[in-house]
Amino acid sequence: MDALPLRHRGRTPRLLLLTSAYFLLGELKAACQRLDVPHLLLDFASRSVDREMFIRTVRETVATFKPDAIVTVNHLGVDHEGVLYALAGELKLPLVSWFVDNPEFILPLYPKPDPQSTLILTWDADSLDAVRGFGFTNVFWLPLGADPQRFSPGRTGRPEWRSRVSFVGNSMVAKTASRLKAAMPGPALLAAFAELARAFGQSGERSVEAFLAASRPELRSELAALPVLQRVAYATAVVWHSTLEYRLGCVARTLPFGPLIAGDSGWSQLLPEGAGQRLLRELSYYEDLPGFYPASEVNFNCTSLQMKGAVNQRVFDVPAAGAFLLTDHRRQIERLFEPETEIALYRDVEEIRPLVERFLADPEARERIAGAGRARVLAEHTYEHRLSALMAAIEQSFPGRVR
Repeated sequence: MDALPLRHRGRTPRLLLLTSAYFLLGELKAACQRLDVPHLLLDFASRSVDREMFIRTVRETVATFKPDAIVTVNHLGVDHEGVLYALAGELKLPLVSWFVDNPEFILPLYPKPDPQSTLILTWDADSLDAVRGFGFTNVFWLPLGADPQRFSPGRTGRPEWRSRVSFVGNSMVAKTASRLKAAMPGPALLAAFAELARAFGQSGERSVEAFLAASRPELRSELAALPVLQRVAYATAVVWHSTLEYRLGCVARTLPFGPLIAGDSGWSQLLPEGAGQRLLRELSYYEDLPGFYPASEVNFNCTSLQMKGAVNQRVFDVPAAGAFLLTDHRRQIERLFEPETEIALYRDVEEIRPLVERFLADPEARERIAGAGRARVLAEHTYEHRLSALMAAIEQSFPGRVR
């Protein structure tokens, strides 16, 4: 199962949104309000709760609100001991988890629930088989989207945000170091790390373990010998470092245009001083980005290699804001936008500089593509569309369970 109807057809389910702080729950809550979907956001992020309080709070909420399903993002709010799984089973409530980061880095850290009572949605169509490999049967593709009321044309940003070319993204310097430290790999895995990350990034393989099994089986066995937390940390570190090198190679092609780079302090370590770039602190998704994107003539994007076929949030948010985006080609993008008509793409890093030059010199083309992209977002890619698809998945996976 990987295709969903755009709209559910049964009675509107009552949704209990469970969060430990993630931006997407706010988007789902807003979509629920706009579609008049009965919902309640249960937020444990702002308070410390022990096991007993967690169970009591969920029980009391279920008794009073009477939801038809519990919905979370990236399994946030799901505990590693399986308490929520057991509680959902006892209360006969389906658990719906929408993954917008690699589920293969998350699901191994949790006990396995009853697959018949769990629904997994993933933003990356390439991860569907991997998720099924964990024993889940209710699995669907649900890509990211945009909130066009938050990201809309005409937003005014700060004067210092004005730029011909801009890039928003993490350098992955600190993230790589953190995951590699947590992995505590043996000497062979540590010595091979940089080379493996580079080769993995250049390969078509999306699984680090499968890549090692095919190219370095002696290292695959050493990785398999690590405890699960360390094994996942090492695989994540490989992906993050390959993303670091890929992003650096892409962003370097924009340096002749004096790009404005918004991100973490790692960029100051990666880019030579005086190369032409301007560095800006990390921006707030809610407070800053809606005004930042329209301030750039060309918003440049290069995707994390945790998703070699999927697209990231900026592919939806930038056109929703009425701004122009130049992004890397990903296999799944043709299922979402019409290339060259609704979105501008580069397929190789050597195309970046000439394409930036071309679009900087052609404001009419930028405006035409941005307008067509926004129209496509409004027609098919808002969070109202995603919420409707999520409810359709609940209806299809758990027929007769909506009260």
